[in-house]
Amino acid sequence: MQYVNLGASGLRVSRVCLGMMSFGDDSERPWVLDEAAAEPIVRAAADGGVTFFDTADTYSHGASEIATGHLLGKLFTREEVVVATKVFMPMTPGENGGGLSHKHVLSAIDASLERLGMIPLCVDQGVGVIPWSPLARGVLTGSRTREGERLTKRADSDQFTDYLYAQPTDFDVVERVAEVAGQRGVAPAQVALAWLLHRPGVTAPIFGATKLGHVQDALAAEQLELTDQELARLEEPYVPHPVLGHG
Repeated sequence: MQYVNLGASGLRVSRVCLGMMSFGDDSERPWVLDEAAAEPIVRAAADGGVTFFDTADTYSHGASEIATGHLLGKLFTREEVVVATKVFMPMTPGENGGGLSHKHVLSAIDASLERLGMIPLCVDQGVGVIPWSPLARGVLTGSRTREGERLTKRADSDQFTDYLYAQPTDFDVVERVAEVAGQRGVAPAQVALAWLLHRPGVTAPIFGATKLGHVQDALAAEQLELTDQELARLEEPYVPHPVLGHG
C-alpha cells in the first residue's frame, strides 16, 4: 500500500479509502451489513494497509458511524487511522437539524465524534488544556449589564472585552450563570469556573485575581460539584462565537 499526503496538508492517508456506507444496519437499505458481517471486510482492508476510512452521519442515520468506531477500535489505535465523515442531511427535527449552518455543523461534529467513539483531539492526544479568561474577563461575574452599564474599573476600561463579548446572547449566558449561582447560594464566579472544570480535557483554568475574594472563589469552585441538570441549563443559552482572540 502506498501512502500520500491529503491535499496540501501533511496528513498521510492510504492510497485507497474504504467507504463505510455499507455497514451499520439495514433499516434503510437492505444491502447494508451489520457489524458482525462487516468485520471480516474491514479487517481485510486493514490487513492490506488501508488506514483511511470514510463515513457520514446520515448513513443508516448514524449507525454507520457507530459501526465504524466499533470496528476500527478493534483493529487500530486512534493515531493509526484517518476517519472522514460528512455533514449536511437532516439528523434531528427542526429548522436547524440539517444543512451547513454554523450551528448545525458544530452540533453535527459533536454528535459524530460521540457515535464514532473518538473523544476530542486534546483528550485523545493527552493534551492538557489550560483555558485563559475562564470568567470572560469578568463578564460572567456580572461586571457589566445587558443595558451597557460598566460596574467595575476593568469593565469601564477594557476595550478588548468589548471586542470579545459583543453578542447580545452572551448576556443570556451571564443571566443563566447568575440564576444557577443564586439557587446554589454561591457566587457566579464559582459556578462559571466549576462548569469549566467539569469539561473533559481541561487541566486547569487560568484565573486572574485583583482581590482576595477572587482567589477564594476559585478555590471554592474547585470543590463545587454541578449536577448534570445544572450543566445542561448553563449550556442551553450559549450561541457559538466566531473565532476571536487568536493571533
